Amino acid sequence: MHITLTSALMMVAGQLAYAQSSASSSAAPSGTSSGVLSVASPTWLANIKGPSSGVVTSYPTGNYDSGATLSTATLNLSSYPEPWGSPTTTGAEIEAVINSIDWSHVPNATVQKADKDGNVVMDDSYDAGKDAYCWWSDTNCVTPKASYLPEDIYYCPRAGDWGLTYDDGPFNPTDDNATNKYSEPELYNFLLKQNNQKATLFYIGSNVVTYPAAAVRALNDGLTLCVHTWSHPAMTTQSNEKVVAELYWTLRAIKEATGVTPKCWRPPYGDVDDRVRAIAWQMGMRTIIWDEDTNDWNMPGDGGGNLSPETVDGYFEGWISARQNGSDNAHGHIVLEHELNNSTVSMTEKWLPKLQETFNVVTVHECMNISQPYWETNFVYPTEANNSTTTSSSVSSSAAASTGASASSGGASGDAASSSDSSSSASSDTSAASAFLPTLTGAVAALVISAFALA
Repeated sequence: MHITLTSALMMVAGQLAYAQSSASSSAAPSGTSSGVLSVASPTWLANIKGPSSGVVTSYPTGNYDSGATLSTATLNLSSYPEPWGSPTTTGAEIEAVINSIDWSHVPNATVQKADKDGNVVMDDSYDAGKDAYCWWSDTNCVTPKASYLPEDIYYCPRAGDWGLTYDDGPFNPTDDNATNKYSEPELYNFLLKQNNQKATLFYIGSNVVTYPAAAVRALNDGLTLCVHTWSHPAMTTQSNEKVVAELYWTLRAIKEATGVTPKCWRPPYGDVDDRVRAIAWQMGMRTIIWDEDTNDWNMPGDGGGNLSPETVDGYFEGWISARQNGSDNAHGHIVLEHELNNSTVSMTEKWLPKLQETFNVVTVHECMNISQPYWETNFVYPTEANNSTTTSSSVSSSAAASTGASASSGGASGDAASSSDSSSSASSDTSAASAFLPTLTGAVAALVISAFALA
């Protein structure tokens, strides 16, 4: 989407209005020119500080650590809910976050039922034909019915791209008797050896607080960190307050462990509807799903199931064959894999080298041309449109259109409207913005820059 300086300033006005009112539940967030609700850097994380040393403060370009072991020290667990327990929704800290949500922009979807194992109860009570709340678990809907929400990101627009993602990390099984409880950096070292392969990691907050050194190692390696909830529930079965808590405590853990605030999240099991999307979006995160699933989590292993590894091998063989024979040319893919146990890591060690021979293996943000995956604007990542790590990529819908995919299908390129973290300096997207910056205050200038990268 081409944005003029005038348009950028109009969007800045909306972003400033929301940034100023985000601490109040009575003020409604403003919209953008595209109709998507404007969001800002979470004010309720401003006082959470990351480590003072040992972690990068911008995109890393060298001197990677390939050590085989990491510190097993935890964060201060007394500041967090019980790891893997359902997080509390009471107390001043979490209540401030709940009160910051504009609930008039959260659809009143039914909280779904869960069985004794926490799985969503799929029955006939939801009208799948109407699908009023874009419930992915029932209809695989990825385009919200609420017009003020952005479409889910669920595939890479360019044919031949393989969006490499791993859920459930950092690899730290909750069972003290699990094999290799602190297996990381096994996966991260392997990625380094595979031509310093980058990936998008969806972290569980409970794993981050109990193994923060692994999260630091991932950030230092240039891997991209996103949120995957505190305790991995089916999110449509959670109350509004529980949804906030699942997301907040994970954001807080990642911020304290690494110093970054992700603008991305993935719902466990893909279970999301417009109610949950709206809460996540107001908390600064866009929803990322997938279009191909390895089902690797279901192989035998700690926390796994009974799916044979040979079946998973067959999935990879099929994807590679389809790409090689020319039948997979519509668009690229975002593929679901897991940083769950030795079985899932071994599967990626087996197949990643073969995937690299056939696909352009990239992070989700790289294929979507999102250069700033965190609210801290000093982190600028290379994308397919712009390999720079100092100037953020301009986002354009034409990238998707040129591959035969529409800008609104598969997840249009771009991310949330960004505002500057109070301790960060912003990067320019266009010379016009750069020329105009000296006449603006730092905060407004950062918002002008962000407007040029608006999805």
